[in-house]
Formats: sequence, C-alpha cells, structure tokens
Amino acid sequence: MHILLPTGSATAAIVKAAAERFRSRYDIDVAVTGDIASFLAPGDLIELLSGRDYDMAIVSGMCTASFADVERETGVPVYRGPRHAADLALILGVLDRIRLSKTIPADDFLTETRRKEACRRVALREAEAGADFVIRGVKIGGGSRMKVLAEIMDAHRRGDIADEVRRFFAEGADIVDLGFGFDAAPGDVERCFAALEDLDGPLAVDTQDPLLIAAALPRADLVLSLHEGNIPVVGAAIADAGAAAVVVPRERTLRENLAAAGEAGISRLIADPLLQPVGSGLVGSLSGFPAIPCPLFFGAGNVVELLDADSTGANALLAGMAHEVGAAVIFTSEHSDKTRGSVAEMRRATDMMALMADRPYPKDLGLDLLILKEKRRRREPPLEYGSIVDACPAPDEIVYDPLGCIRIGIEEDCIVAVHKGRAVRGKHWEDVFYTLLASGSLSRLDHAAYLGKELFKAELAIRLRRSFEQDGPF
Repeated sequence: MHILLPTGSATAAIVKAAAERFRSRYDIDVAVTGDIASFLAPGDLIELLSGRDYDMAIVSGMCTASFADVERETGVPVYRGPRHAADLALILGVLDRIRLSKTIPADDFLTETRRKEACRRVALREAEAGADFVIRGVKIGGGSRMKVLAEIMDAHRRGDIADEVRRFFAEGADIVDLGFGFDAAPGDVERCFAALEDLDGPLAVDTQDPLLIAAALPRADLVLSLHEGNIPVVGAAIADAGAAAVVVPRERTLRENLAAAGEAGISRLIADPLLQPVGSGLVGSLSGFPAIPCPLFFGAGNVVELLDADSTGANALLAGMAHEVGAAVIFTSEHSDKTRGSVAEMRRATDMMALMADRPYPKDLGLDLLILKEKRRRREPPLEYGSIVDACPAPDEIVYDPLGCIRIGIEEDCIVAVHKGRAVRGKHWEDVFYTLLASGSLSRLDHAAYLGKELFKAELAIRLRRSFEQDGPF
C-alpha cells in the first residue's frame, strides 16, 4: 500500500519516525508542506498527489479544510489521521484492520470504533450466556455478565421516584432497588411501586420489615434482605409471588438462612455474605464469598460510600474483586454527592470485567474508566519562538463592561448565562459565548476573556458532575 503523509516542519521528525517503523508493511512518503500540518490546503495536496500512484493520503486530524474536491480530482481517498503526531504510530499499527474516517480525526474515530466493538462483544456474550435463573428478563448468575443493582435510599421520601428509577436504568442499572427506612409504612411502599407500574425493568425492595416486604410483592421482583427473623413470617408469600430474594446471615449463618429460605419455597436465591467497609474487615470479609452454592451478591456501594475517595477508581477495583469471587450481582448507590455517577461507573466497570474473559488484565479492552487521567501522555514537539516575556499580573481593579455584567450558572446539563434578564442556554461553552457575542452583550476584550474562562469552567463542572461557582475556584 502506497501512503502519503503530509505534515508540517514542526512535526516532521515525529511523522518520519513513525513512518520508518512501518516501512516493511507499507510504502510511505512523508511530505513537509509548511510549518504547521493543520494548515494544509486542498490545492497543495492535489499537487502532491497528482501523477503519483498513491492508495491513500492521511492528513492531520487537526485540518479543518474539506478534501472532497481533492478526492474527485485525483481519485485518491483522503483520510483524517490523528490530531497529534505522537499518535500516528498507533494508527499505522492498525491500519490494515480498520478503515479510517474522512471527517473524524483517527484517534477519536478509533476510540469510538473500539468502544462500539467492545459493547457489541459484551452484548453478544450476554446473549449466548447461560444463567442460574432470570428476573424479569435479566439473567442472573451462570455465565452471564455481573448485574448492577442500584439502590434509591428512602424511596418513600422521593417526590420524583419514577424519574430517578428511569435515570438509573438509562445509566446502566440492571435492577433498581427501592430502599425503605424505619419510618416507612406499607402504604408508602404501595404508593412508590404504583408510581412505577409502566416500567418494565426489574425492581427490588430493600427492607427487612415483613409488612413492607408484603406490600411490595405485587410488583417487586427481588427482595433484600431475608434472614431468620423474617423468613418464617414472609417467606411463603415471597415464594407464592414468584419473587427472588437476597439472603444474609444474622444470628444464624448464611447457609442456614439459605436453607430456610429454600424450605419456605423460594426457588431463586442470591447469597450476600456481607462485604465490610474499609477499616471494618473488607479483606477478611472476602473469605466468606467462595463455595456458596448459589449466585453471590457483592455490596460494593457500602464500601464506596464510607470511603472519602473518588468513586471511579473505587468502583473499578471493587468490580474487579467481585469478578474474582464470582459475584452475580453487584450493589451500588448514589446516596451522597461524592458517589454521584456511581451507577454509570459500575456498569462500565462490570462491562470491563465481562470483556476480560480471554485476557489476563482489564486493560486495552476498548472500554475504560479513565476520566481525569490519560492512558498515555502525548509528547508534541516543543514550541518555537524568537523571544519571550513573562506575563504581567492581572490588575487588581476590575474594569466593568459598560454593557453590564453576565451571571453564569448551570441547570441540569446546560450552561445558563443571564444578561439583563435575558438568559442564553447551551450545552457547550463556545455556543453560549458566541450567542452572547452575536447579541451584543459584551464589548470589552478582557470581559470576553473572562467569560470564556468562566463558561468553560461551567462546562467542565457539568462534565465532571461538580458544583459550579462563578468567580470561585474549580
């Protein structure tokens, strides 16, 4: 395959080194077309391609020009390479297995392609897997994927219970669990489940009170948690309803309570050996998981909730631990602000574990939980300049824009900027900024720079699920 790699002088050395690595696989020509690769003009590319037998050209992913006319005139397909020259070797390494995009930078395109392929593999394996049993269409145990059970605590106090349940399902929960505290009454349970009548997904009830369990049984598909104190009272009703149940140890052992639940007629049982939080026996409690003769429940949510650390890595590690002990269901929650997003994180983590079937480690799977850190840093060539001055401190005294101040905030997943009672709303900071600019809401360059900073900070807050305070630290 004969390939043309146009580049700029700033990145020529990196591109040439990448091309040299693949000389045995491809016939590659590197052409330097100016200082910056992204400034490549269609006319320059036509000149490079004309009269030569290239099979393709790969331009910088940072190019903004359209090369459709180049293809029509020369007959050579023009693909987008990576945005950063440092990633070119990665793209050339898989070029014989993928087809690049003509509009999307190769690094973004490859990432999305690998993600879609990983999701396809997870879905295929799940479709082919056997199960110990099924809860409302969701496979439990056997060779199926570990299922995410997301809890809504104090469900009877939520005015938006249906919206919250829908959100959890949308973010990847396989089962949504409604928890009820000691102040809940049977009527509260009935009201909450009645509000969810139109939902098809599996629902669980989380209470040890037999009266509350009984109130949930017309709709609840799973009951958390049974032990020797409530099995004699409500076990038969659970069996008659055909619901599944999570069994825990209390005064009697887990095995004894599992046997009692089976004797009550409950055929679909999940064993919860009770995972302990960090500092209270986390490692020791793992010894209770092996050799339990039914699907296992892994209570990761309690560990994450009682640990002041970012939930992303904690969820990934706990999903790995659950995978190693053979858990069928993993519990997560979003009780506090610090665990917001745990449902989506845990679902991604369990999908990663499902992709580990033929790999020794959960890496390079096409899916990851890298949010703030990079898998690998890009090392671009150094900047070139003739002179340099140190930046001066910004003046302490603010010069206000005569057109007035703009108040910035976030609502749900949108940035909102208010100027003189008129609000502009958008999902991307640049859209909001240019709308303000086009409407004549600002006149000073320093005010424009300030707005760009604050609007981008607001978008980051939304993306990272953090709070936002205008003029405050991020």
